[in-house]
Amino acid sequence: MIIEHDVNPDLTEERKKATFDPFKLGNFFWQGQLQRRKEILAYVEAQGAELSPRMPEVFMNRMEQMEDVARLSVAMASHAEKVIDVFKPEEQFYFNSLICGFNGSPFHLHLIMAVPAMINSCDDDQATEWLPKLLNREVIATYAQTEMGHGTNLRALETTATYDPSTEQFILNTPTITATKWWPGALGKSVNYAVVIAQLWTNGKCYGPHPFWVQLRDLDTHKSLPGITLGDIGPKLGTPSNDNGFLRFENYRIPRRYMLMKHAKVLPTGEYLPPLHAKVGYTSMMYVRSMMIYGHAIYLAQAVTIAIRYSCIRRQGEIKPGAGEVKVLDYTTQQYRLLPVLAHVFAIAFTGLYINQLYYTVIGDINAGDVSLLADLHSLGSGLKALTSWQITRGVEQCRLACGGHGYSDASGLPSLYTMVAGSLTYEGENIVMLLQTARSLMKMSAEVSYITDNLEKIEENEQKMKNPISGYIFRKPSISSRINENSKWSFTSGSLTEFVKDESIQVWYHSTYLVELRRIVPKLTFYEIFTISYDFESDWVGDSDCVVAPTKIFFFQVLDYLEAFEHNSRRLILSALDYIQQQKKLGRSAEEAWNEAGVLLCHASKAHTQTFMVRIFIETIPKIEDIAVRNVMEDILWLYISYELVHSAVGLLEEGFLSSIQMGIIRKKMFASLAKIRPNSVALVDSFDFTDRELRSVLGRKDGKVYENLLEWASNSPLNEHDVLPFHEKYLGSAMREARKKREEMSKL
Repeated sequence: MIIEHDVNPDLTEERKKATFDPFKLGNFFWQGQLQRRKEILAYVEAQGAELSPRMPEVFMNRMEQMEDVARLSVAMASHAEKVIDVFKPEEQFYFNSLICGFNGSPFHLHLIMAVPAMINSCDDDQATEWLPKLLNREVIATYAQTEMGHGTNLRALETTATYDPSTEQFILNTPTITATKWWPGALGKSVNYAVVIAQLWTNGKCYGPHPFWVQLRDLDTHKSLPGITLGDIGPKLGTPSNDNGFLRFENYRIPRRYMLMKHAKVLPTGEYLPPLHAKVGYTSMMYVRSMMIYGHAIYLAQAVTIAIRYSCIRRQGEIKPGAGEVKVLDYTTQQYRLLPVLAHVFAIAFTGLYINQLYYTVIGDINAGDVSLLADLHSLGSGLKALTSWQITRGVEQCRLACGGHGYSDASGLPSLYTMVAGSLTYEGENIVMLLQTARSLMKMSAEVSYITDNLEKIEENEQKMKNPISGYIFRKPSISSRINENSKWSFTSGSLTEFVKDESIQVWYHSTYLVELRRIVPKLTFYEIFTISYDFESDWVGDSDCVVAPTKIFFFQVLDYLEAFEHNSRRLILSALDYIQQQKKLGRSAEEAWNEAGVLLCHASKAHTQTFMVRIFIETIPKIEDIAVRNVMEDILWLYISYELVHSAVGLLEEGFLSSIQMGIIRKKMFASLAKIRPNSVALVDSFDFTDRELRSVLGRKDGKVYENLLEWASNSPLNEHDVLPFHEKYLGSAMREARKKREEMSKL
């Protein structure tokens, strides 16, 4: 680690404690692109004021903010091809965030939603005609789906596109007030095109929501076209420079070929040709959700970087009398507040990478005519969108609270972060609805669960289902009680691994589902190699039977016991919800009524299932870390994550008797021990994200730790401080105080 000069000595002291190289962890976190990010940053900073905001946005009014973002967006576009690969979304998003910050730009939704929607929905001829214009930014587009009266429930959208075969045109209409398109980003004043989702009517029949490519404004004057009414919806909780808009149609006509026809088609006669699968139209939303999850991790990483750095600079109170004030991160309460948030960053990031890869796999399969994984992606993506958005919103707020009073100031950067991420709780799907979408898939699967059967064909079918990395655990017969802490006896200092595995208890364990599970996670490893994952090696491999190692801990044995607890809890909640629905039906309730009655149970089941998946992905990520020092610190992070999450979801496991109170004590002890182990590495861990001051936009989270002097400078830049006496002071407060003094003086003379 390079220790920079002219840095707050408290941060320098923290960085010297690191047991690993932050660059190596950062490179793993950014998928080998850390050096590339540094190159992009260097280019942006070299452009000076051209690619920089003219002042902190909180000191500008909304019109000034929008003008500055428009200026930056155009400058950004002019430089993009000089420094980034415009076909790599991760480089596009990073470049955009460096220049336009949290609020994004008119090009943000253009790139993250409109362009992917067109790629996924255009047939070859449409793509040839329109995509070059989009990618070249000749037009700016948004994605217009949400309406004033309907959002997540796509089937209830009211905007209509009615086909007129006599002119080969679609007629778009907004039949009610609630049908008004509402919320699409950049729709109000910036874009001139939109992918509009509308109910398709042809030959007198409605075929549900479909995408249409619609011009909204004149390309020369930028005035809205006849038949279209649109504008800005007004101030919001956050993102003030984003002109979220409204849109209404009145008999607005577009050519037949402006319906996007990669999947479904309307022929000139009006005949409708359906898609291969009903949900292929949701692929654009699935893409956004897959990108959102990793983006959630980045926002949370920024917040926890700010809070941890500041917590190592801020001193308050004494732990030992007379020893002087201590860093607030030395308090266990502050560690308990912040370090689990840090653990969530990695859990969400690793899950986001998995889902993003799954998305591209599914799209490739769809293009080849295979839709078998589409339902899995939709179900899992819905649950993860809900769970991770809740986690990051709570996490950012915890970081703000951990910074005390200064966290309330915009100087901290945390209020802007919070108002930014809070929107994710509802956009791209309201979270409760998202959980219920996941629950539908879970109920369908759980209805097929059968643990005891004499049917050989059924047994083989169950074994196939158990191999599913997302839902396989549901089909495994549950254990009566947890094995947590049974594996703690398996510790030794040296000797032959061959002798070690002769232990009868190990042989029994080897044939259990655990080792099958472990071999699935790391299938290329031999049996003996499995025991050495995360160990310190003292000799080279000679062969399976002659391997001599000095393990420091039986890491995976123990961690899979914790995974089993998550799986058991999730399975229990899923089957309980299914049982409740079945009982409600027996009482005479309809399927819809039973579903409504079970709503809370279904949401709990979906959250547990999604959480279990995140735990599994985190565990599977550990063997992929090549550097031993980095792997060791990430094992500590994993232990904190799973013990913290298990402590907060263990009520049902205790009630059922799967976990004992003694085991819960062990889990809590593990959680607090993990806090203590991570504490010395805390600053190095957030340094590994490699956020610059430009990205964080935070006085409290400055990399050099010079908080207080810069806090004073930040405040001095307030436009109010251009006046010693505000221009309206005398008109209101000054005259009122003077009058009050005059009255008191008159009263005193009586």
